[in-house]
Amino acid sequence: MKNRIISFCNDLGLDTIGFVKCRKFKELIELYTYRKNKNLENEFEETDIEKRINPFIYMENGKTIISIAFPYMKNFDLNDEIYFSKYTQVMDYHKVVRLYLDKICKFIQSLGGEAIPLVDSNSLPERHIAALGGVGFIGKNNMVITKKYGSYVFLGEIITSLNIQCENNINLDEILSFKKCNECHRCYEKCPTKSINIHNKNCNICLSYITQKKEIDDKWLDKLNGRLFGCDTCQTVCPYNKYIEKSLINEFKTMDFMKNINIEEIIYMDKKTFKEKYIKTSCGWRGKSILQRNALIACLTLNGNYYIDDKKILSPYVKEYYNRLLNKGDL
Repeated sequence: MKNRIISFCNDLGLDTIGFVKCRKFKELIELYTYRKNKNLENEFEETDIEKRINPFIYMENGKTIISIAFPYMKNFDLNDEIYFSKYTQVMDYHKVVRLYLDKICKFIQSLGGEAIPLVDSNSLPERHIAALGGVGFIGKNNMVITKKYGSYVFLGEIITSLNIQCENNINLDEILSFKKCNECHRCYEKCPTKSINIHNKNCNICLSYITQKKEIDDKWLDKLNGRLFGCDTCQTVCPYNKYIEKSLINEFKTMDFMKNINIEEIIYMDKKTFKEKYIKTSCGWRGKSILQRNALIACLTLNGNYYIDDKKILSPYVKEYYNRLLNKGDL
C-alpha cells in the first residue's frame, strides 16, 4: 500500500514524501502556549491551540498523514535590488499543490481509503509533521529543509483512513533543538529585523509578514529595502541551499513579469492588469493595493531616481503611504 502511493507520487514528479501516524501533536502545546502568552502569534495564525494539534478535527477516522514536499525553485538569480520572494514568482502554489493532492487522493480512494487534501486550508503544524515524516528537518530559520531541494519547497498534506506503516524514528528533541544546523547561525546573523535569533522567534517582526500586513508602522518603511512581497534572506544565506536541484514541476515556471519587474506598472496598476497577472501568483491574495504600496515604498526608500506621479495614484490607501513617505523626508 505504502509503496504503491509512493510510486504514484513519483510518477507525478514528487519524490520527497513522508508518512506520520495520525495523532494529536501534544508535544507542541507548551510551545504554542508560550507563544500565545508572549504575544508572538500574528493575525494569520489560528488562536485555538486544539485546532493546531488535532488532525481528527479534519477527519475523525484518520489513521495516517502523508506529507509531501513540492519544490518550486527555478530562478537562481539572487541579486535583484527590488524583488518578489522566490515563492511568489510562480503560479499560486495553493492551486498547484491542491491539483496534485487531488490526484493522489483519488488514487487513495481507488485503494479503498478515504482521503482529504490540505494546503494552507488548515491549522495543523505542517512543518513539524514533515519533520516527523522524514521529509526534511526544521532549521533555525524555521523552514523545513529537504536534502534535495533545500528549503525551497511548499508542503501539502493528505489525511487518510488507510493505516499505512510509518517508520518515524525522528527524535522530538532533535526537531525542536535544530540539531542539524549545528553551530551555524547565519540566518540569525543576517535576519534584517532579528525576527529569528538564538533566544526567540518573533514572526510579528519578520519582513515577510510586514510586507503582507495591511498597515505598516513608519519604522518599517526603510527596512523593507526593496522587498515587494516576502523576504528570502534566511534562505539565501543558508548553507543547505547552496547546492540544490531545480524544481521539475512544470506549473512552477517563473513568471516573466515577476522576475523582470516593471515597478511603475505595479505602482499605477489597474484592476485589469492585476487580474491578468498578479492575482495568479501566491501574493495576489493580499490584493492590488498591498502590492502597489510595497512598490511605492521600494521606489521611494531605495532609489531616488524614480519619479512618482502622485496624480496617477488613485487608491486613497496607497496615496496615504505616499504622503507618509513625503512627510518622513524620503522624497
